[in-house]
Amino acid sequence: MTKKLLILLFFLGPFMMKAQNLAWRTNMTDAIAISNDQRKPMLILFTASGVPENLQNEIFKTPDFAVWSRDNVILVKLDLSDVNASESDREQNVKLKNAFGVEDLPEVCFALASVRKNKTTFSALGKIAYKPGGAKAWIAESNSILHPAE
Repeated sequence: MTKKLLILLFFLGPFMMKAQNLAWRTNMTDAIAISNDQRKPMLILFTASGVPENLQNEIFKTPDFAVWSRDNVILVKLDLSDVNASESDREQNVKLKNAFGVEDLPEVCFALASVRKNKTTFSALGKIAYKPGGAKAWIAESNSILHPAE
């Protein structure tokens, strides 16, 4: 029995570790370029220190979310309390928070963006906050935002 459990952990361990090592972008310019290159919308997490971590712990740290996010979105985390961010980045993050109508943190906005003549235009697809029910329910609601006609 112990041998079977160790074999199972050997094969599942890397997958479980990968679920917790998501590639969150913090630079919006880079995220837009990647989003456009891969033709995937951005999942923009607006957060700050001291906010509840239910969304992080119950949704983002699950294997289901890791698989779903890899296939469907470009992850962007904008920490409004990041003291290491430059003044221009902090200002940009607050402007984006206001433009997307984010009032409570943490909150996720789905968006596409295009850059023409050094002007960035965002197309908001929708937003979602934490809701109890686990990753599968959160993903289902996210899919209804990303794919409303399906």
